Amino acid sequence: MQATKKAVENVKETAANIGASTKSGLEKTKATVTEKAEKISTHDPIQKEMATHKKEEKIQQADMEKHEAREHNAAAKMSAMAGHMDRAP
Repeated sequence: MQATKKAVENVKETAANIGASTKSGLEKTKATVTEKAEKISTHDPIQKEMATHKKEEKIQQADMEKHEAREHNAAAKMSAMAGHMDRAP
């Protein structure tokens, strides 16, 4: 029974981590596309540089949020496992 609960918690954590990675990838892609659109629409080198800077900031933000989500998922799994162990006979 304990092994089953552990397996379920592992699957939940993995699914949540996949979701966080997917969201991060989407945000990175959106940042890259936005940067390209801004670079195409302007001829000013300063604005092109600012577009690149904004993209890099958004990518860093997405990575940080993914890392935080993974930590939260691991903590939630540990909490759930501790709850299961408290109820064990």
